[in-house]
Amino acid sequence: MDFLRPASWEEALAAKAEHPTAVPIAGGTDVMVEINFDHRRPEYLLDLNRVGDLYEWETGEDSVRLGASVPYSTIMEQLRAELPGLALASHTVASPQIRNRGGVGGNLGTASPAGDAHPALLAAGAEVEVASAARGTRLIPIDDFYTGVKRNALKPDELIRAVHVKKADGPQQYSKVGTRNAMVIAVCAFGLALHPETRTVRTGIGSAAPTPVRAKAAEEFLNVALAEGGFWDNGKIITPSVAKQFADLCAAACNPIDDVRGTASYRRHAVGVMARRTLTWTWESYRGTRHTEGAA
Repeated sequence: MDFLRPASWEEALAAKAEHPTAVPIAGGTDVMVEINFDHRRPEYLLDLNRVGDLYEWETGEDSVRLGASVPYSTIMEQLRAELPGLALASHTVASPQIRNRGGVGGNLGTASPAGDAHPALLAAGAEVEVASAARGTRLIPIDDFYTGVKRNALKPDELIRAVHVKKADGPQQYSKVGTRNAMVIAVCAFGLALHPETRTVRTGIGSAAPTPVRAKAAEEFLNVALAEGGFWDNGKIITPSVAKQFADLCAAACNPIDDVRGTASYRRHAVGVMARRTLTWTWESYRGTRHTEGAA
């Protein structure tokens, strides 16, 4: 196994162009596990740790550009207001040591359906910035990024440089079920984001289908229910029947399997429970914000 160590982004792209099968490694929290268990034995490892660009992030007027290697701990500590859903997801990642090393780029590159960041990125409507030496830079909408089990839309000579995530314009939540409280791969996970500016809701489901997915039928139902009931304006409590239908549709969006962490039926049930709870939490937060604004 050869080890490539570019010192800049340009050198990294050149190395990837010359060795398309090279496996990128930054935090190493996914790749090293696969290598240690002999699940993967790449011909080349492309070490990105010296590429400083990948550790930078910037907050614009409407969105955050998050370098692929920005640690989860940084997201938790410095971007909680702008990216609350992703910050909550980051809290659930493994241990403090791994949160200090791992970043969203690794989750996206591995594209495991159990990756903790995926539901939050789907709910927020993120875009993935990728680049190649030959074709330059392009943005991939998160809905188009996951193409199969541990497969993504990257071309062989492309690397992930950053993720563009819209700043939260409303409450966001994230919930995860695991077999224990820490250092655990998700049995299933659920992300929810309210977008009051567009009066829409987005979801993200992890570890309950071959890829991370959105519950689009549930979103469409809730968007109509909130609009027809005038909920965005009147700030009333969402009725139990609406919450139950939303939860049922979220569970129906799953296509899970039985494995050592849980059964398919349990995953569907758990996603429904998480959907109902996160909807309750986010809506209560939205109602509280409206009352505060009204009092002001």
